[in-house]
Amino acid sequence: MSSLENALQIFYAAIETVKPESLIKHQLFANGDKLHIQDRIYNLQSYNAIYVIGAGKASAFMALALEKRLGDFITRGVVVTKYGHAASCGKIKICEAGHPLPDANTLVAAQEIINLVEQAGENDLVLCLLSGGGSALLEKLPDGISLDALQKTFDLLLACGASIDEMNIIRKHLSQIKGGHLLQSIAPAHCITLIISDVIGDSLATIASGPTAPDNSTFADSLRILEKYELTDELPKEILHHLQAGIQGEIPETLKELDPLFAKVDNIILGNNSIALQAAQKKALELGYNALIFSSCLQGEAQEAAKIVVRIAEEIKANRYPLKPPACLLFGGETTVTVKGNGKGGRNQEFVLAALTALKKLSGPYFLMSCGTDGTDGPTDAAGAFVTPELQKTASEIGLNPLDYLQNNDAYHFFAQCNGLVKTGPTGTNVMDIVILLL
Repeated sequence: MSSLENALQIFYAAIETVKPESLIKHQLFANGDKLHIQDRIYNLQSYNAIYVIGAGKASAFMALALEKRLGDFITRGVVVTKYGHAASCGKIKICEAGHPLPDANTLVAAQEIINLVEQAGENDLVLCLLSGGGSALLEKLPDGISLDALQKTFDLLLACGASIDEMNIIRKHLSQIKGGHLLQSIAPAHCITLIISDVIGDSLATIASGPTAPDNSTFADSLRILEKYELTDELPKEILHHLQAGIQGEIPETLKELDPLFAKVDNIILGNNSIALQAAQKKALELGYNALIFSSCLQGEAQEAAKIVVRIAEEIKANRYPLKPPACLLFGGETTVTVKGNGKGGRNQEFVLAALTALKKLSGPYFLMSCGTDGTDGPTDAAGAFVTPELQKTASEIGLNPLDYLQNNDAYHFFAQCNGLVKTGPTGTNVMDIVILLL
């Protein structure tokens, strides 16, 4: 079996473990009139109605898995996911909208969700399903901010190299639904939010920009981040005016931890990158590798993170440390890309292309692959890319200069020409990225 086949087996083992069907099957079930979620028990008979809402790339399949478990207990539901990531549900309506930039359907779906939960009374339950991508897919615009202005702002943030935490602090302060604000529409009903985490550290305030979670960031923090990346002069004027008005106290802040609305919400993490990495390690061991999860916190610029991984590969080759070949090193996390060119790609493809240039010095066989667990990497149809000595040779023979493509942020077209793209299609889940290094 080839290294690529082994790596794909390892990757798919990780994916299967964090698919909504698997997570919900093992952590949520109804027994008579009792709903069990991890170590919590809820009395379903105490609710007059149960509404389901949600947002994210995995939310449609979370809704489908939930319908299988709760069936007739569900009254109605509305969930919004990325185009191409839908599932066929019964009582729960699945909407599709733009990602990574919100679009008109984003606003329509959010309003449908708000209209639904505003029907919920004190003796009702709202089940909120959140996963990565929810920040773009769930939006209600503040007065005075247009969709076009928000799209331009998101575009700037995606290209500047800001971390997901930094981007979502700004997103929360340009929204009437993020940063806990959704609870204002859900109240006085009880809310249980089921979450598949796509952020390092599983921060409730960051995942999908925390629509049902407290947020300790401020309008002033948002402006400082924009200044840090020198974006204030490029921002639409209405965005800057909104943030300045918030700093002056003219616009309410995001909901803080002591807000009484949080007394009736349970935020529960069902799955994350660590769970996926553990499944990947198990599969690698079955395939005969000495396998190690090196980190689930890989972050920073993709090009710099790639150099670190290559240095670890060199250490294993030279000193058989931190483990002996045949070795499988696993990394999870989410890097960033500061876009300076006008090419096509995503952070995983950029990571592998940067690693390719550094791996030329490595003796003997190797295999390196980085993929998004949602099956999409940036605005492309690829989950990521891989590199081997054979691919290096092919690229050289057809005259591809990796540095030229790297400088233009054009990893997609580099790997498309030497058959290094990994295309899985939408996976139905989203727990950041997985890097697999085989030696």
